[in-house]
Amino acid sequence: MKKKLNLLGLVFVCFVSGFYACAQSKTEPKNKIVKQDNMDTTIVSADQAVATFGAGCFWCVEAVFQQLEGVDTVISGYSGGHVANPSYKEVTYGNTGHAEVCRIVYNPQKITYNDLLQALFMSHDPTTLNRQGNDAGPQYRSVIFYKTETEKAEAEKVIKELTEAKTFDRPIVTAVEPLTNFYVAEDYHQNYYNLNGNEGYCQYVIRPKVEKFQKVFKHKLKNKTSY
Repeated sequence: MKKKLNLLGLVFVCFVSGFYACAQSKTEPKNKIVKQDNMDTTIVSADQAVATFGAGCFWCVEAVFQQLEGVDTVISGYSGGHVANPSYKEVTYGNTGHAEVCRIVYNPQKITYNDLLQALFMSHDPTTLNRQGNDAGPQYRSVIFYKTETEKAEAEKVIKELTEAKTFDRPIVTAVEPLTNFYVAEDYHQNYYNLNGNEGYCQYVIRPKVEKFQKVFKHKLKNKTSY
């Protein structure tokens, strides 16, 4: 009888230990920083070009630029920092130097770099440093990452024109910086608004921004007849 009880006790201990280990395996990753090899490997064809912008939360930026005719792909990611292969959690701490950005792959025959710059400035507040709405921190900064001197000159020209036209009540603080890196964000950040449109942030932050953008840029949208 004693041996039988000992056996039952052993089974019970194993069960409890197994259950605890299982519970740990489910909860621990939520508190861990998951590293990944997320260097961008997107192939761009000869008739495509790329622009990289930061304008607050990349969910918003992605949702806006996906609307434009001539934009083929929008990829959310991180640029401008000093940490390789950053995770979202690391970037949100604000210590990596990275900004949340979108890599916009477009067809220059259908939409110009200048058009994209105009869309950028009209879809966020370029006068606030490290803040868009309630999203605050250097990861939400307003920034244009250029690859060529032509892109740099075009960005600076648009900023000068908007400043001279007094388009905004305060000075534009959007940074114009060389693109030194781009890391693709985790899969669950991609196409976020289209896949999670019923969530609170999407309904109360992204949706109004998209609807406003659609009214202002209705002549540039993929589906012009809907707005």
